[in-house]
Amino acid sequence: MSKKVLHSENLSIGYTTKSNTRTIIEQCDISLESGKLIALIGANGIGKSTLIKTITGIIPPIKGNTFINQKRISDYHPKELAQELSIVLTESLPPSNLTVYEIVALGRQPYTNWLGTLTPEDKEKIENAIALTGIGNFIEKRHFEISDGQLQKALITRALAQDTAIIILDEPTTHLDLVHKVSLIKLLQKLTHETGKTILYSTHDIDLAIQLCDEMIVLTENRLVKDQPCNLIEQDVFNELFQNESVVFDKTIGKFKVV
Repeated sequence: MSKKVLHSENLSIGYTTKSNTRTIIEQCDISLESGKLIALIGANGIGKSTLIKTITGIIPPIKGNTFINQKRISDYHPKELAQELSIVLTESLPPSNLTVYEIVALGRQPYTNWLGTLTPEDKEKIENAIALTGIGNFIEKRHFEISDGQLQKALITRALAQDTAIIILDEPTTHLDLVHKVSLIKLLQKLTHETGKTILYSTHDIDLAIQLCDEMIVLTENRLVKDQPCNLIEQDVFNELFQNESVVFDKTIGKFKVV
C-alpha cells in the first residue's frame, strides 16, 4: 500500500536577491507516494529545475514548506536528510580517476565513518544496487571511459546504494538517444515497482513519460497539476503546455503532433 513520503504546503518557488524577490510559481503543492514513478514536465524555463531544487532543500522556498515523512525538510541535519533523499542532477562530474564502483560507493557516505570505511553492510548495499541496475559489466571502468547512458545508470546506482526512500533526478535522459532514453525510464519504472521507492524525474520527453509513468506533474504558467497520465489526457491538460498553434496534443492517440 502506498504512503505519502514527501509533500509540500503553501509552496511558492523562485529566487531572492539583495534587491528583490522573483516568484516563479505560487501554490505549487505536491504530494509524492511510495512505489510511484512520477515525471515532472513543462516548457523550457517554466521552473522545473527550480521546483526540484526547492523541494530537495538546495534553495529556500519563497513561501511554504516541504516535508519528508511529516518532518520539515529544513529541520533535517544534512547527513540525516541524505539518508532520506538522494538527488541526481545534470551537472558533470569533476575531473577524477574514479571507477564506476567508486562512484557508486560514494552513495554510502551518509552512513560511513569520517574515514569513509565501508562496512560489510555498506558493501552489500552497493552490490545490491549494482545488481538492480545491471551495471556489473563496466563497474571497474573509469567514469570517463563509459558512455553518457552508462554514466546515468551509474549515478542512479549510486542513488540506490544511498538507500533512501526518495530519488529525484533532474532531466536524466538529456543527451541520450531514443533507445537509451526508453531503457533508462524503463529501468526507473522497474526500480519503483521492485523496491517501493519513490522516483521523481524532470523531462522533456513527454510522450515517453505518458507511456511509462504512474503519475505526472505538469507545470504551466498558471498552475501545477498532478494526476495519472490517462486523467491528464482526458482533462486536456497537455494542451496548456505550449503556447504555439503548430503543436497540439491529440488525445485520441495520446501524443503531440505538428499541425
